[in-house]
Amino acid sequence: MNAHSSPLEEAARLMTVCNSCRYCEGLCAVFPAMEMRRAFSAGDLNYLSNLCHSCGACYFDCQFSPPHEFNVNVPRTLAEVRNDSYAHYAWPRPLAGLFRRNGLVIALITAASVAAFLGGFMAFNDPAVMFGAHAGPGAFFRLMPHNAMVALFGGVFIYALLALFMGLRAFWRDMENGKPLPPDAPSLWQAMKDAGQLRYLDGGGVGCMNADEKPTDNRRLFHHFTFYGFALCFAATSVATLYHYLLGRMSPYPWWDLPVVLGTLGGIGLVIGPAGLFMAKKARDPMMMDDTRRGMDAAFLAMLFGTALTGLALLVVRATPAMGTMLAIHLGFVFGFFLTMPYGKFVHGLYRFAALVRYAKERQQEAHATGE
Repeated sequence: MNAHSSPLEEAARLMTVCNSCRYCEGLCAVFPAMEMRRAFSAGDLNYLSNLCHSCGACYFDCQFSPPHEFNVNVPRTLAEVRNDSYAHYAWPRPLAGLFRRNGLVIALITAASVAAFLGGFMAFNDPAVMFGAHAGPGAFFRLMPHNAMVALFGGVFIYALLALFMGLRAFWRDMENGKPLPPDAPSLWQAMKDAGQLRYLDGGGVGCMNADEKPTDNRRLFHHFTFYGFALCFAATSVATLYHYLLGRMSPYPWWDLPVVLGTLGGIGLVIGPAGLFMAKKARDPMMMDDTRRGMDAAFLAMLFGTALTGLALLVVRATPAMGTMLAIHLGFVFGFFLTMPYGKFVHGLYRFAALVRYAKERQQEAHATGE
């Protein structure tokens, strides 16, 4: 990459070169979407970068990749544009700077959240309560009242949802680039299928490329563990909420009950997935990666891993004197995760899904125009 060009300028140059070659058009969604354009605005480039799943196939297939003088490195350049887009669309704007030192920020916020919950539990409960064994319905709320827990976590969760929505709205508007294509049921369904299957993480069918030039499907597998693990944990929380407010049943629940089963399976997925993704990232060719944002990736994976691991540990020790300490540590991780969701790698899933919806709509429009 030209040392004097911004990632957006370099991406525009590469898309112009790739649009002339079109050798990689069958690898993923990026290149067919690129071919629908002759010029590339910042919104177009942010859209294409979030369509990219960084499988690396185009880097290894390209005859113009380094050390060729054209220096075509699409995965790295789009990774840089994509990572910059997270800060560009962040809401509120003054907090966009959190992305620059994301790894450190998340580590500090998590440590502070854990310390605050530990300190708070000890301040509001005498040692007999904090370090005592509690069992049966309502055991958790002897350490922290239910209403206080709902107010605290509900408030930070609503803020995170608002910030995520505002960032996603800004991304969608920029991606439209003056050409609105409202999503409809077919485009949403197609995007859901593509995202659920991680269709474009297969390197055109062979898997993701690594430094040893041996493609594997490991990244897709561990992404599935992570995504569906998160979905199961969310489902567990949702079912527990219905239990509490509709049925009057208070946690903790027996190990065989639905919230515990869903949460356990989700927690296992969120331990295996992030750990596997971290190892898979170490095997990748550094030439394809944005080295300046490794901290953001590592911090996000560590946050998911820590949240899941402390949740599973809490399940094991919940009827012992260690329950109070483990509950405080777990709630600290959860609180830190909610607080940093809009300012970390979590946003990439939302932007990528929005880009897939746009791509499905563009393909649909193209098919209508050509009478296919």
